[in-house]
Amino acid sequence: MSKNIDQIDRDLLRALQRDGSLSQRDLAERVGLSQNACWRRLRALQDKGILRGTRAEVDRSQLDLGLVVFVMLRTRHHSAEWLAQFRRHVLTIPEVVDFHRIGGDYDYQLKVVTRDMASYDKVYQRLIAGVELDSVTSYFAMEAIAEGRPLPV
Repeated sequence: MSKNIDQIDRDLLRALQRDGSLSQRDLAERVGLSQNACWRRLRALQDKGILRGTRAEVDRSQLDLGLVVFVMLRTRHHSAEWLAQFRRHVLTIPEVVDFHRIGGDYDYQLKVVTRDMASYDKVYQRLIAGVELDSVTSYFAMEAIAEGRPLPV
């Protein structure tokens, strides 16, 4: 594993990925450390850039965000200037929750979360209005079998 982390660091990361709301006391007990040692470890993981912030897991269905769309994009443009403009444009669309440059038949993959097809169409129209794209293909998720799984540390 990179950045010189040991088994205790891995145990801390696993525990936090399962439950980021653990108190420092509970976290320390789970991994067999004192609270001070636990705090020092967490601080070191943050300083190394391995542990970044904390987030709450939000149930999208409770917020009427039931449509998940994987958008595959192909472009003929590959200049640094075009890419910078494209990144800026996509990152202005809050419904885009994941954004990857990929290899293969497509150049980019977006994960869009929105209410319904009409809402997605607004996202789609906004996406294509901002930059020139060669093709846009959308795949609609039927069911989330595994989503937001912990990293295998």
